Amino acid sequence: MTETRADAPPSAAPAVRVLVVDDHRLFRDGLAALIGRADDAEVVGSAETGAEAIAQVEALRPDVVLMDVMMPDMNGIEATRRITADHAGTAVVMLTMLEDDDSLFAAMCAGARGYVLKGADTADVLRTVRAAARGEALFGPAVAQQLTAFFRHADATGPTVTAFPELTDREREVLDLIAQGRDNAGIAHRLQVSTKTVSNHISSIFAKLRVSDRAQAIVAAREAGLGRGA
Repeated sequence: MTETRADAPPSAAPAVRVLVVDDHRLFRDGLAALIGRADDAEVVGSAETGAEAIAQVEALRPDVVLMDVMMPDMNGIEATRRITADHAGTAVVMLTMLEDDDSLFAAMCAGARGYVLKGADTADVLRTVRAAARGEALFGPAVAQQLTAFFRHADATGPTVTAFPELTDREREVLDLIAQGRDNAGIAHRLQVSTKTVSNHISSIFAKLRVSDRAQAIVAAREAGLGRGA
């Protein structure tokens, strides 16, 4: 995290209450210290897992959550989905080292109001936090370039609609095979992976789609047009 001076704009409004979520304590504490120096923001708590973040939001009701993407027990995107569904007054800003399109669009679909990279200046992070607290959506410069490039490419190649953008390409492939009626062993054979790997993908799919079993996943997949390649 590069520190730059980020003077708060003059305002009589209460300080933005921020929850910092990251599984690396050194980074988490450093970010909290940087935010704490701003006149219009305060860190009210921290968490190191997605499940802990949900519990902290319930207890503290922060204005903004700065959420890491990759964490143990529950990733930041799933935690974001649950927080935005249950706590409309709390905005989530994704903070990550990842720059891939899958993570970016999954975060947007989960309800994130901002997405900044961990190498961003403190000023950029605070600017995004302030915007999220006002109900706006703001993405850092590097992320804005990705979005521009993506939509420029989409314009050039024609409109496309991807079912379940929160899923990775591999997860979408597994879901398509589930919708075709294949069992785990058949999917593993088709994709040339282990059945354990298939089980891990299916667990992730169920969590992201918020379904509890295979039957619900098949219904959702077929309604979206998957499963027709059998």
